[in-house]
Amino acid sequence: MAPEPENTTTITDVAVMRALAHPKRIALITHLASAGAATATECAGVVGLTPSATSYHLRALAKVGMVEEAPGRGDGRERFWRSTVGSYQVEDDPDADPDVREAQQELLETFLVSEEAQVRQYLARLDEEPEKWRKTALFNSSVLLVTVTELDSLNKAILELIGPYRKRVREDRPPGARTVYSLVRTYPMDPPLPDEDMK
Repeated sequence: MAPEPENTTTITDVAVMRALAHPKRIALITHLASAGAATATECAGVVGLTPSATSYHLRALAKVGMVEEAPGRGDGRERFWRSTVGSYQVEDDPDADPDVREAQQELLETFLVSEEAQVRQYLARLDEEPEKWRKTALFNSSVLLVTVTELDSLNKAILELIGPYRKRVREDRPPGARTVYSLVRTYPMDPPLPDEDMK
């Protein structure tokens, strides 16, 4: 996964990978990282679980340091949680131990499941969306022909372009602004060239 430009944590610990390898936990981390501190009840409405099930997942994430308790809003009756990372990436290491490689693969598969769920939620409510938002939403597939250097430059340019709009760093909220999920994937489709260095 290409890193985001600011505050990116590289996950290398198997316990953290395994704790994250659940679509609801990825949704929780994503919500807390972008929206700020929230209670289990507030998070439950976002991830579609009961407050008690959400608390269970938050505690599991806290055990591996991905979330932590946050200061409350005054009365101290509710427990607030916040993400400890701004963004995170999984480093692809072909020389890692088999258990690390297995955990990496499991987490990446979970990301795919989570991303598909996001798209399906949008499609399920498509008829409720205003026409201007339906027309502006983008589902695009492009086949590129690039060198590894060009691909690296392209990835960095995309991340730089969307950077100012990230919810967790944007301080202003223009009238009519909504939370939008952006997903970009760039990966080789064909096998490596015969003389290509694998490192």
